[in-house]
Amino acid sequence: MNDQRELLRAMFEAAVDAVVPARCLPPFLPDAASVAGDIVVIGAGKAAAEMARIAGQHFGSRARGLVVTRYGHTADGPVSPSIDVVEASHPVPDAAGQQAAARMIDMVTGLGQDDLIICLLSGGGSALLSAPAAGLTLADKQAVTGALLRSGATISEINCIRKHLSAVKGGRLAIAAAPTPLLTLAISDVPGDDPAVIASGPTVADPTTFKDAEDFLLKYGISEPQKVLDHIRAARDETPTADDPGLVNAQFQMIATPAAALKAAADLARDAGYLPVMLGDDLEGESRDVAATHATLALDYQAKGKRLAILSGGETTVTIRDGAASIGRGGPNAEYALGLAVALEGAHGISAIACDTDGIDGSEDNAGAIIAPDSVKRALGQGLKAREYLEGNDSYGFFEILGDLVLTGPTRTNINDFRAILVD
Repeated sequence: MNDQRELLRAMFEAAVDAVVPARCLPPFLPDAASVAGDIVVIGAGKAAAEMARIAGQHFGSRARGLVVTRYGHTADGPVSPSIDVVEASHPVPDAAGQQAAARMIDMVTGLGQDDLIICLLSGGGSALLSAPAAGLTLADKQAVTGALLRSGATISEINCIRKHLSAVKGGRLAIAAAPTPLLTLAISDVPGDDPAVIASGPTVADPTTFKDAEDFLLKYGISEPQKVLDHIRAARDETPTADDPGLVNAQFQMIATPAAALKAAADLARDAGYLPVMLGDDLEGESRDVAATHATLALDYQAKGKRLAILSGGETTVTIRDGAASIGRGGPNAEYALGLAVALEGAHGISAIACDTDGIDGSEDNAGAIIAPDSVKRALGQGLKAREYLEGNDSYGFFEILGDLVLTGPTRTNINDFRAILVD
């Protein structure tokens, strides 16, 4: 496999394949015969429908339940008829997600200690499982979510605020289910694989507070809706901490991580003659800034005569800048790729890919984008100035014209960003 573009695509596919539910979920599902009572399957996230399909095959007629996933992220085959799959909006919540959350709370309330609840979580669950706290509305949550997504806030900061505006996140779902035994099986999509951040931790203790949420809102200058600020400042009904008795019977198991995906890609790169260099699976920061740093690193390695595959994961962000001449389309991965192309200035022998492992970069239809040494030159030949597209947050438009978008459709899993730079 000599072509860099071909190898980059194969590395991305290997990373995704390593963490699909069909591969990572079965070893962690308990034996149905060990459960005396009912088995109730619930869940939320971009992988939830596929996870429900695997769980339904495993438990058969013993299981019933409900999961909520993003529109279009259906399972790779029929799901057990006793497990409902609801599709809802992401990243901004909608009424379908709110109704699913209410049904889920009712479903887990009042079960017995001989029953078992299996909660299947993956990235995207925060938006998909939306139950506004008392006194707030769906419109309130939609407004603050939109502002946070434009602000450049990290996923940990966003989810801290989400937990304190919710009746289900931040351990509250587990409290509703208590004292019934609850087993959460999760695919991590967050830096550090923190259970309290994945899908905003609906079944685990929350180490953050209302004061933390207020500080993050102030940090990013978010002052509306007023009801949201009033709710945060009132600080009533704090999320449960680790010593809450309602969490005694709640267990949590990580079944797939970004590290596993990066390892699969690294193995493929090594087989192709590239020495893998791992920058970590938990990188955060502004997409274009991270790209500029990685470009400098790649050029330094190349100057030393290295043949490397530079790999990283995590979740970068995009800040929409006021006063931009135009605002285009594009998620954090495509913006990273465009920023990298600009910073590399056509350096020979360096190609890269940046994709979201769920197959959807931000709110677009692409997973991300791929760049080659001639990307900027080819763009100029079509009258495109890469830097202007970057300043206008129009990475999608740039790569669409070049034909360098990576289009996979939903992958039915999600361990967040995947980035690889090949240096010859």
